[in-house]
Amino acid sequence: MKANAAQAAKALEAPPADIRLFVLYGQDEAEARGLAQRLERAMGPDAERVDLDGPTLRADPARLADEAASISLFGGKRHVRITLQSGNDEVMAAVEALLTAPEAGNPVVLLAGNIKETSTLLKRVINDPAVMATACFPPRPEDIETLAGSLARDCGLRLPNDLARRIAHAAGYDRAVVAQEVEKLALYMDAAPDRPKEADGDALDAIGAGEGEAEISRLINAVLGGNPAVAAAEAQRMEEDGLDGIGVIRLFKARLQLLNRLAPDIAAGKRPSAVVEAQGKAIFWKEKGAVTRQLERWSPDVLATANLRLLDAERAVKATGSAGPILVAAELIRISRQAASKGR
Repeated sequence: MKANAAQAAKALEAPPADIRLFVLYGQDEAEARGLAQRLERAMGPDAERVDLDGPTLRADPARLADEAASISLFGGKRHVRITLQSGNDEVMAAVEALLTAPEAGNPVVLLAGNIKETSTLLKRVINDPAVMATACFPPRPEDIETLAGSLARDCGLRLPNDLARRIAHAAGYDRAVVAQEVEKLALYMDAAPDRPKEADGDALDAIGAGEGEAEISRLINAVLGGNPAVAAAEAQRMEEDGLDGIGVIRLFKARLQLLNRLAPDIAAGKRPSAVVEAQGKAIFWKEKGAVTRQLERWSPDVLATANLRLLDAERAVKATGSAGPILVAAELIRISRQAASKGR
């Protein structure tokens, strides 16, 4: 059966006896890994985790069912994690054996990667009552802001919406980085017992959350505003300040996702300023003018091209020995020139 991320999280924290296999797939592999870790935490620190991959199961399809039914050597809890690096066909025989086995007491999580809904694997498992399949999509900016507030509440803190937005923006809308920043904030507040348990701007400044946020905003707006000269100056500042290239790329991707989400309203004839105002606090008030101008300038096809170029840059930065911030700066300047020449 198919489930959303919230349903999957709840099930992974207390695995139902009738679910043998959790399949986590989609573009957001970080969320998939985070969901898998929920099961690991639920099983406890003493539980045994068996790690398998595609080539192993292709060579021995019966092993998955055997591991799922096996008792731990020391009698404790046990679970299985499968990580696919390529196609899903190599695990089909193993999955079939697991789902048709007489019994399987240990939960299995399959990290399937960014496979298509039409894949052989999903077609086989999506309607099976012993399977929970969940698609993991990149989060919207407002989802990450909500996450920041939720994590703060779990730590006994109240995080006003404007500060949650600030943390999410500074973290590049990355779940893991947001969690780290909230944890730092909670530790700081615990170490200052005289402070109220409602975070404020001073507390964020004390832990360094949001440093470089204004500089990155200027860079984003110069690039997407089609101003190569300013973009080059801000990119140089980014390099000198040692800002992380991947973090900058994620902030750009978040802005492009926002523009893509609002573009259909512009195509339907709505005024950009009205579309932006309708978003309320989902767009930081200081950024509303820039976002309005970017909606006027950027067409959907140019947005798609820019997003592909950022993905290419991100892959290049992650490659061993890449130039990091220098490579990112060069790509951003190219995009700003594209904005100047092909924008609306």
